[in-house]
Amino acid sequence: MTTTLTTCPYCGVGCGISASTTDNSLDRQDLHIRGDDAHPANLGRLCVKGSALGQTMGTTGRLLQPQINGINCNWPKAINAVAEGLKQTIAQHGPGAVAMYLSGQLLTEDYYVANKLMKGFVGSPHVDTNSRLCMASTVAGHKRAFGADVVPGCYDDIEQARLFVLVGANMAWNHPVLFQRIQRVLQTKPTARLVVIDPRRTASCESAQLHLQLRPGSDVLLFNGLLSFLAEQGKLDHRFISLHTEGFAQALASAQLQAASIAQVAAGTDLPEAQVTKFYRWFADEQLSLTLFSQGVNQAMNGTDKVNAIINCHLATGRIGKAGAGPFSLTGQPNAMGGREVGGLANQLAAHIDYSNPAQQALVGQFWQAPNLAAAPGYKAVELFDAIERGEIKALWVMATNPVVSMPQADKVKAALAKCPLVIVSDIYQHTDTLDCATIKLPALAWSEKDGTVTNSERRISRQRALYSPPAGAKADWQIICEVANALGFTQGFNFSSAAEIFAEHAALSAFGNSAGDDKQKRAFDISGLAQLTAEQYQQLAPVQWPVNSANPFGTARLFSNGRFFTATGKAQFIAVRQCQFVEASAQTPLWLNSGRLRDQWHSMTRTGNVPRLMQHTPEPFVAIHPADAALYGIAAADLVQLRNRYGQLLLRAEISTDQRPGELFVPMHWSAQFASQARADVLFAADTDPLSGQPALKLGQVALRRVVPRWQALLLTRHPLTPAQLAVFNSDYLARVPLGDCQSYRLAATSSLVDIADLLQQLQFTPTLYCSDSKTGTRFDYRAAAVVDAQLHWLLLAGAEAPTIDLAWLNLQFSEPLSQDARRRLLSGTAGAGGVIDNSALICSCFNVRSQLICRAISKGADTTAKLGQQLRCGTNCGSCLPELAALLTKELAQHMCLPKEKSKEFSDVIN
Repeated sequence: MTTTLTTCPYCGVGCGISASTTDNSLDRQDLHIRGDDAHPANLGRLCVKGSALGQTMGTTGRLLQPQINGINCNWPKAINAVAEGLKQTIAQHGPGAVAMYLSGQLLTEDYYVANKLMKGFVGSPHVDTNSRLCMASTVAGHKRAFGADVVPGCYDDIEQARLFVLVGANMAWNHPVLFQRIQRVLQTKPTARLVVIDPRRTASCESAQLHLQLRPGSDVLLFNGLLSFLAEQGKLDHRFISLHTEGFAQALASAQLQAASIAQVAAGTDLPEAQVTKFYRWFADEQLSLTLFSQGVNQAMNGTDKVNAIINCHLATGRIGKAGAGPFSLTGQPNAMGGREVGGLANQLAAHIDYSNPAQQALVGQFWQAPNLAAAPGYKAVELFDAIERGEIKALWVMATNPVVSMPQADKVKAALAKCPLVIVSDIYQHTDTLDCATIKLPALAWSEKDGTVTNSERRISRQRALYSPPAGAKADWQIICEVANALGFTQGFNFSSAAEIFAEHAALSAFGNSAGDDKQKRAFDISGLAQLTAEQYQQLAPVQWPVNSANPFGTARLFSNGRFFTATGKAQFIAVRQCQFVEASAQTPLWLNSGRLRDQWHSMTRTGNVPRLMQHTPEPFVAIHPADAALYGIAAADLVQLRNRYGQLLLRAEISTDQRPGELFVPMHWSAQFASQARADVLFAADTDPLSGQPALKLGQVALRRVVPRWQALLLTRHPLTPAQLAVFNSDYLARVPLGDCQSYRLAATSSLVDIADLLQQLQFTPTLYCSDSKTGTRFDYRAAAVVDAQLHWLLLAGAEAPTIDLAWLNLQFSEPLSQDARRRLLSGTAGAGGVIDNSALICSCFNVRSQLICRAISKGADTTAKLGQQLRCGTNCGSCLPELAALLTKELAQHMCLPKEKSKEFSDVIN
């Protein structure tokens, strides 16, 4: 077997992977994935998504031939078409009519040549990235405070810290490997505590000693109150403030103006005074404090101020540059930081050089020998798609991202792309919502075929190594870009033959004009120590944290330990921030809408959605509704409901939950048109942005809610996926597709009358061999039909006024083996499950397909710890991603069995863990 060390392509933790395979062919079923024990980011651990990477390796559904206007062509023709399209656009409208929209899924080397081509040679500054949607506010906040886009700490701070403050981040689901490190500290260090600050109760709260379920958007007020409290209690580090910072007096005065007392803070955040006091005292008394934050902080109209409000509290107490203390931004994507290193944001040029410094700008032009260096910042993401809509941008190249799903006002983005004369999309799949808008489609390499580097949340550069040779027809993104550059006539700057050569140039640029003798002139990003790597050294490169230079040849784990920052004065800057005025929901859209990630899914599900076991945890798109709101609107669990505002509408299943506050809803962000008909969450969010970072506010929308009563609902299972034309036969309002191991599952519903079943099946060219009908009218019916050919089940249709109930796990098995007589009877009965028992309870453990009903049964019989549950059912014993949910079930079930009041159930958390 061949074993290759590489890096996971999902979140910003940057976990190392050890991948073993028996050959290098396209038959990829032999791939074995496990965590790399030696990688410092994860030390052998992987989450459920990383563990399932081996199931994403197939070439089914891959885009493996370029297309122009929907017609297959060869690569020379496609490259020429891209180049000619760009040339004509530039000739007629200037370089500013051309743009790129990139992704944190790209490797650093891909990013580098894309940015170089557009900003240095084409001359367009309009290069932005989907990192704008997740990390831009942190970038702006770090630059204001530290003078550079840097994360001060490292993952090893987790083991040193004793107070963890988790703000707007569900680490248990979104950064599970890091969260497991926090859990180990909580379990082994008696004084360690976790505070979760989030309007929703998430899986992370199961390990928390305190959950502050604050009013959405009130984070600045909470942390301004903390700064005021620290000053009042004499908990400031006056020596650090005096020697190493500026602007403290103004920041404190601004904080005290709005948050002079705990009572003021409690009133503004909707929190009990006792909870606010407890949090403030814990932070004041514990020097080893780590504040970890993510999208709940960033995705807001005041996201940058939120970041600086957090940083202010750490600067005021000198808790930065020290082991176990500091503000820590949790990156959302695997290479969001790598993209920023090369200038992948529209307001950056390259190598952490901005447009604001003409002398530094000139360095980039000189190094690149750039003929058309962009002179000013370009359009940020929302501005970019607005410019496309009004016809200013005539040509757009999208790489490795899906803005028709992920951008705010996603329907508007889709319409803008439909108007754009030239839309080039590089992707690996035949169908995504964005690829379907493309004029030219370019097949790119997938994760297992790529070779390059990524940078994780702690500034650690890791190698991503290819496991397989590229399939015929697909090319590396950097290779595609270089071929287009050559076709445009820019041969001198793009004659790279490997990713190693690109990385060497990238590293050299980081050192160019980066004075080591004058801190005021020195840039934070410096990997000059890697600029002379040979191809072999690059291939063997071990994970390393930048800066890497002559002073730090082995990398740097923790910054600012010397009290020196990258500002003009060398001092950190306090930023005076104020809580923005709260907006009340309108009468037309009275409910607030929040969005976020799920445990087993990633972005728009292009990869994870095709892994059956990852789709079982949450198989359908949903909206979480508080019981009080559900009662007000007459909604029950699993009802279909519509969310609507002036931007668009969604049709989802209702989930009744106390996890969110009354008056507030939650929807997952992942579903695309490939998996559901009306579930693209970002359709409903306004394109409001933070004025400094340009990051859209994807956490706080306003919607109306109503129950939808379908005339009919159906479950259709087929051996092979159906085409859009086949699905259109149903004329359904609601559609959700769930891939199973041996078949495809489709949930359908409509408010109109169903056409005649026989006619519908005829249109589908489905011939039933088994059927049963209890239809009484044309609008309410109970119909079941199936086709069995040579003892093999080919399809099954169950339709009626209510949503059909069936054990999908049992039914999937019927597609994989000859159908028994007993199974035939059950197919068309109400007992379609193993032994007639249907278990449709929530899937908790995706690794071993363990559902909540089985877990609760084990708890009732004495399995009162997660360890005992693991011994009996195996749940929680592989990746550990389900441990928070197991703990929640244990808390609930033990409290019920022991007849304890609900508020006492948390006392069992130590026993459970």
